[in-house]
Amino acid sequence: MKRLIPLLVALFSTACAGSLKGQHERAPLDTVDHVDLERYTGTWYEISHYPQRFQRNCTGTTATYELRPDGQINVINRCRKRSLDGRLATAKGRARVVDPATNAKLEVSFFRPFWGDYWIIDLGPDYEYAVVGHPTREYLWILSREPSMSPELYDAILERLRDQGYDTDRLVKTLQAKTE
Repeated sequence: MKRLIPLLVALFSTACAGSLKGQHERAPLDTVDHVDLERYTGTWYEISHYPQRFQRNCTGTTATYELRPDGQINVINRCRKRSLDGRLATAKGRARVVDPATNAKLEVSFFRPFWGDYWIIDLGPDYEYAVVGHPTREYLWILSREPSMSPELYDAILERLRDQGYDTDRLVKTLQAKTE
């Protein structure tokens, strides 16, 4: 056992150093200059995302944001499980601004007391799309006010994401219901 502990410590230290190495080689993640939270509220359709355990089997995913009287934001995420006709799953949380100079850096909590970074890194001039990332670049969502996005806009967003150090090959498109 005495020989096993140093081995485990060495393996853990190597794993941590390897994961931090990529962080030091990358430039810091840029956010948008300013977010008008009132314009940002409402419903967004998920266009694509990095796969995450908590979104497994989700389709038709939406996020709805509502300003609260205390300055925080209600967050309601919904998706259909396995198909667009599947069971509706809902997760409710809240967000708080951590950078009031820009309102672009927020934290979101679905399981208090745990908070996760939610950074708005790209935003349409008319708030028609938004891109949400994380400083580690392990999380990424492309959102739209409509359930679909033009290929030209999507490709332009992907180019800006690559410039920010994101691996756009990891993105998975989200199935959304067609609108008439």
